[in-house]
Amino acid sequence: MITLNNGKQIPQIGVGTWTLKGSVATNNVRQALEAGFRHIDTAQGYDNEAEVGQGIIESGVAREDIFLTTKVATNIMREGAESISRSIDESLSKLKTPYLDLLLIHWPVKDCVKTTWQVMEQYVREGKVHSIGVSNFNRHHLEDLFAYAEIRPVINQIEVHPFMSQEENIAYNHSLGIQVQAWGPFGQGDIDVVGDQTLQSLAKKHNKTASQIVLRWIVQRGLITIPRAKPNHFAENLEIMKFELDADDMQTINALNRNLRSNALNDPETFPW
Repeated sequence: MITLNNGKQIPQIGVGTWTLKGSVATNNVRQALEAGFRHIDTAQGYDNEAEVGQGIIESGVAREDIFLTTKVATNIMREGAESISRSIDESLSKLKTPYLDLLLIHWPVKDCVKTTWQVMEQYVREGKVHSIGVSNFNRHHLEDLFAYAEIRPVINQIEVHPFMSQEENIAYNHSLGIQVQAWGPFGQGDIDVVGDQTLQSLAKKHNKTASQIVLRWIVQRGLITIPRAKPNHFAENLEIMKFELDADDMQTINALNRNLRSNALNDPETFPW
């Protein structure tokens, strides 16, 4: 468990649900919770909140034992405070929950962050959201936010994998007491992180998979991570808490950094608003 700056705790490894639709989303979430995960991440933009909520119900796991995250979509942010508030209420309804453990701004949409954040702060005051944070924010986005935020973000969810280590950004967030959550730990699209020969060699050294090496590298950096919910990998992903990489291993993986995003469209500075 990682303690957030408001005293709440979040499981260091969870499951993401991006691209999961319909019964696949429901079944994968249910199976993830049955396997022992207690941290589920979704978003309004994933168009699967209702299915994720159903998976939680079907798992039989008590709601208070689950850390549930969703994110305000970019198109909703552009529509103003009333639409943002309505979307959060809809997320609560779809997810079949009276509260969210964490609500994030999905992207730093220009000229829309302040209004969105202030609406989110009100939901914290009302007890409908326990923690709020951001996603895909760089340093200057956070500096802008601090000019008016009454509640400090607890988390910044950013792309982190061995080819995109984000050392400077992570250090800045940690200096402010903001935890960092790594999305896309294995890369996406044409980027094949786990196929890297260095990672494959480390996997052989530790008798683990390259995916486990990547996830272990992330958690040993003190980060939270949410690999996608794939049932055939649930047990494997949970096993990362049972071994350690040595200092040389960590440095070897750090050296793989290329500041290479998995998709150029995922750059917060050039995201297509």
